[in-house]
Amino acid sequence: MTEYHQFARRIGLIGATNFLISLSGLILLPILTKTLPIEEYGTYIQITVTIGLVPGVVMLGLPYTMVRFLAATKSREEIQEVYYSIVGVTVVTAGLAALALFVLAEPIAAALFDNRVAITRILAAIVFLECMNGLQYNYFRTFQQIKRYSSLTFFKTGLQLVLVGALVLAGYGILGATIGLLVTDLVLLIVMSIFILSEIGVAVPKFRHLREYLSFGLPTVPGNLSSWVVNSSDRYIIALFLGTAYVGYYSPGYTLGNMVNMFIAPISFMLPAVLSKHYDEGKLNDVKTVLSYSMKYFLALAIPSVVGLSLLSKPLLTILSTPEIAAQGYLITPFLALSGLLFGTFAIISEILVLEKKTTITGTIWIVAAVLNLGLNIIFVPIFGIIGAAATTLLAFFLAFVLSTYYSFKYLVFDVNAAFILKCIVASAITGVVVVIGGSRMSGGLVSVILLVIISALVYGAGLLIFRGFKREEIHFFRDLLRI
Repeated sequence: MTEYHQFARRIGLIGATNFLISLSGLILLPILTKTLPIEEYGTYIQITVTIGLVPGVVMLGLPYTMVRFLAATKSREEIQEVYYSIVGVTVVTAGLAALALFVLAEPIAAALFDNRVAITRILAAIVFLECMNGLQYNYFRTFQQIKRYSSLTFFKTGLQLVLVGALVLAGYGILGATIGLLVTDLVLLIVMSIFILSEIGVAVPKFRHLREYLSFGLPTVPGNLSSWVVNSSDRYIIALFLGTAYVGYYSPGYTLGNMVNMFIAPISFMLPAVLSKHYDEGKLNDVKTVLSYSMKYFLALAIPSVVGLSLLSKPLLTILSTPEIAAQGYLITPFLALSGLLFGTFAIISEILVLEKKTTITGTIWIVAAVLNLGLNIIFVPIFGIIGAAATTLLAFFLAFVLSTYYSFKYLVFDVNAAFILKCIVASAITGVVVVIGGSRMSGGLVSVILLVIISALVYGAGLLIFRGFKREEIHFFRDLLRI
């Protein structure tokens, strides 16, 4: 039980960090949408989408490989060999990708970034730094240095919020926002490098096991690319068919619905290292227990969030952006909130395939989902606009969820708490009624929305208690957890 306490505390710490990150995104949203022209805001979204694309492809799956192979390693020499081997490869691949983006800045800017060539060239440097920072973040993740990871993540978020927000408000527009992203990544690279060098020193790698690492990591690249296609390519398709302004209309509703993902982020961050350790030690019952608890507590938070975000989408977007954006994009939120719930369940269940080193299966699942998503986007976006993009995203996540469940449960089955899920749905439905009634009577201001959210959360919590959603020992577990 002490081990589960530690696991839960670490998830709680990462969860708190992700909540603050989501909150900072909501703080930055009105600064960008109410200060920048809608076309510039759409370009900023394109920049962030591109930052999410390149590292997942050019890093060859090596950061995740580090987590899988180093989680139980104690030898300093072995840690140095693995870490610096991966660093060496990443410098080359990320450098080549950044160089290509810099050299091809003009045609890329014309297609995706509203002909902003200077911004595209700055983006090339950001892409390189993001790859290196992503690798270093995974070092802390591998050895479960959760406090340091959380502190660095919060530091990056705060610095980015300050720099981007200040430069935009100072009148530097999209160029200032891009420079803010660049400076944030550069500072973070320096800070994390100091921490890692102080722990393991410097070594010249011999690349002894590189073939093994690549054989594990490379099959995840199509999955990473396909996952990006499902998550983000809709912004590219919207820009190509409708223009960057419609990316600006689409993204706030997407961002709001995507907040459901903040509940899975800490769990998916912790699971690979924790599950790998138990699995390699032959503790299959512990693996099943961790998976079952993870699923239960994710759904306990995600299901009511889907209901609340869907019903409050329009008033929240009106407060956080502009009435025009809210009117255009509020229907996006329900599709993305439900997509986030499906992705969270996928992220937990698919850990079984990672433990079995069946990464080719997850890669294939994402490829199939990506082909469906991209094809339907090309068909639906010109006809149905941004609603078509949101609907195809939901369909792709549903397909990924179904396929991952089918293949994962061939290797390992754990308790998904079906009765508990039903109780969550019923309690969320009751909460939804409260939101509808309260929403019809509120003034529409931020304070009234916050008050309604608090009341709804209390109603939902009371509903779970009445339905006995949590066992007595689980309540005692979390009560003891809060005392530590």
